[in-house]
Amino acid sequence: MYPVDQSEYNNLKSAVDKLTLNDSSVTVRRDSSLALGAGWRLGFLGLLHMEVFNQRLEQEYNASVILTTPTVPYKAVLSSAKLIKEYREKEITIINPAQFPDKSKVTEYLEPVVLGPIITPDEYTGKIMMLCQARRAVEKDMMFIDQNRVMLKYLFPLNEIVVDFYDSLKSLSSGYASFDYEDAGYQTADLVKMDILLNGNLVEELVTVVHKDKAHSVGKAICERLKDSLPRQLFEIAVQAAVGSKIIARETVKAYRKNVLAKCYGGDITRKMKLLRRQAEGKKKLRKVGNVEVPKDAFIKVLKKQSDK
Repeated sequence: MYPVDQSEYNNLKSAVDKLTLNDSSVTVRRDSSLALGAGWRLGFLGLLHMEVFNQRLEQEYNASVILTTPTVPYKAVLSSAKLIKEYREKEITIINPAQFPDKSKVTEYLEPVVLGPIITPDEYTGKIMMLCQARRAVEKDMMFIDQNRVMLKYLFPLNEIVVDFYDSLKSLSSGYASFDYEDAGYQTADLVKMDILLNGNLVEELVTVVHKDKAHSVGKAICERLKDSLPRQLFEIAVQAAVGSKIIARETVKAYRKNVLAKCYGGDITRKMKLLRRQAEGKKKLRKVGNVEVPKDAFIKVLKKQSDK
């Protein structure tokens, strides 16, 4: 979480301190970003908890903040002696996705995994198994507790359940399924850093780390939700997801359209074409100089995944 304006940092710090006094479940740690300045890394019980905390900051303390994508600590095993000397260790922990090292610098990436038992009425078992498989979970055990209840044990990548897995599980099981998890260490994973671009400009707040197999689907989903959340401008906005220099998904926010031919009553077609050409040139120029602002509520909308089919 970062203040919209760095001059508000001290006021926001005071507001966060007051709020965490009566909400001990929020963990707070100072952090900083090259693009966003000084801020905090916060830990919440879930997406709803984060939304409530954000609303209280706005309503009770009139504070304006930028929330970035939730993430988990990854590890990278460095490949060269020079890098090991630079970082002073062979295995580094990455908390901020913007600092995720390039594939050429590491021998392997490691992601945190958790062992999670799910207890559910047996009628929802099929749907829950499909949900777990969609989250890259590996089934470890399945047993009937009694005639109606089943306990499923899965090994989950923590990144897949940290945002909205619990909400999806509850909605699939009509609120009956229960879920808990415990730390199970780290495992090797094929990870990539995904950037989100607006008209070619990087949106630092939406940089995220994803599994290579899911990069296209996650990038497409984020682009679609950003397209729905961004206000339209007088120029076209290209919303793109990129892995390295490769664009893997794109959506376009259409420009407002002004009918420049309204004042043309009859006359030569070349006159109309001239007006349309001039309008196209103007929009092209606007797109180069226009700055796309991402509304604060768009960040939370982007985090809310569609419920898994």
